[in-house]
Amino acid sequence: MSDEAMESVDDFRLRARAWLAANMPRLAPDAPPPDRAEDDETWVRDKKLQRKLWDGGFAGICFPKEYGGLGLTIEHQHAFTEESMPYEMPLHLNVPHFSILGATLVDFGTDEQKAKYLPPMLQGEHQWVQFLSEPTGGSDLAGCLTRAERDGDEWVLNGSKIWSTAAMSATHAMCLARTDWDAPKHRGLTMFIMEIHQEGVQVDPIQQVNGSLEFCQEFFDDVRLPPDSVVGEVNDGWTVALALLAHERNAVGGGSPYVSGRNYLAEGADGAFDASCVKIVTARGTADDPVARQLVAEAHVLDVVQRGLVQRVSLGMETGALVGQSAAITKLFTATSAERKTTIRLELAGPDALTWPVGTETLGRGAGEDFLERQATSLAGGSNEIQRNLIAERVLGMPREWAADRDIPYKDVRSNTMPTSPGG
Repeated sequence: MSDEAMESVDDFRLRARAWLAANMPRLAPDAPPPDRAEDDETWVRDKKLQRKLWDGGFAGICFPKEYGGLGLTIEHQHAFTEESMPYEMPLHLNVPHFSILGATLVDFGTDEQKAKYLPPMLQGEHQWVQFLSEPTGGSDLAGCLTRAERDGDEWVLNGSKIWSTAAMSATHAMCLARTDWDAPKHRGLTMFIMEIHQEGVQVDPIQQVNGSLEFCQEFFDDVRLPPDSVVGEVNDGWTVALALLAHERNAVGGGSPYVSGRNYLAEGADGAFDASCVKIVTARGTADDPVARQLVAEAHVLDVVQRGLVQRVSLGMETGALVGQSAAITKLFTATSAERKTTIRLELAGPDALTWPVGTETLGRGAGEDFLERQATSLAGGSNEIQRNLIAERVLGMPREWAADRDIPYKDVRSNTMPTSPGG
């Protein structure tokens, strides 16, 4: 859309403010929305809210106009997000549905795929997840053992994926599979679109140490995929996967243009960490304690630095001053900062983070449960070690580290896992 034809950010903000007030339910001050969606009721609620946005003309603000979005800028999205803070929003659809899978579809989908899948995504009819990690893969995403083999015009998928967020409620996925075992590791992969609820697909929730059922493992047994399910090119799925991961780092780091509403992954489960810290010390009566005040100040400084870093890196990527892989910088800071801030909250909550009355929601309980999963942000989108490698090699231009499996057929790569290649 030309600058002349595009609605100004100020006019858009005023129009959004009026529409939100007239159409979206206000947040209850004492009942914030859950930071996870682990039941169908929450997803149904989010999809209804997303449909409201669609009907009101505020869905997919930065998605292409020809596929149901508004085709506006990230500044328009930021304005809408700021105005939406007092209202319920379908926040659980932000990641990975819009900011990762929708964004990747915009980049690599055919015109037919985008016309078929993007409007239902924006309308709230579909819910997408990513099938990338594998039980034996660790952080080596390219060490993919799930395989897809041709059978006439179709593909037949077999294998397993794991750590898929909310896959039990999702309708569609992007799935990375190995399609050529004679090619080197990174050159024999293909990305597929697949419907989740079909014959041959089993989805099992995984209960975490804090009781959450957010993640799932999937098993594929002769799942048939049509020829138009390939995203990008056959055997060039690693290119698609790299872009997908860049979108994931951008989303987790807080810089995605496709996130509408508050980004809880970037800010933490309770929104801004420093605000939740203030609530804890106020409730415990330790607001005048010098150590507590220093910890609250540290959390606040980390939040301020993070917001400034996200703005700087996002602007640099938007203008071309920074390469796309620079999202690893915000991802790394977000992860290390989140680990420190969850530790701060635990220290501030003290014994209240260890025990609480059965069936109650307390600030201390939130601090304790967040501490149990404080490493999650350092793993989502790639571990901290991977982010440091990306920054060194892709941003700073340093030489790549040596790898024993580079440029040899993947079927010949030594592994502690039995190969699942044909005849392997």
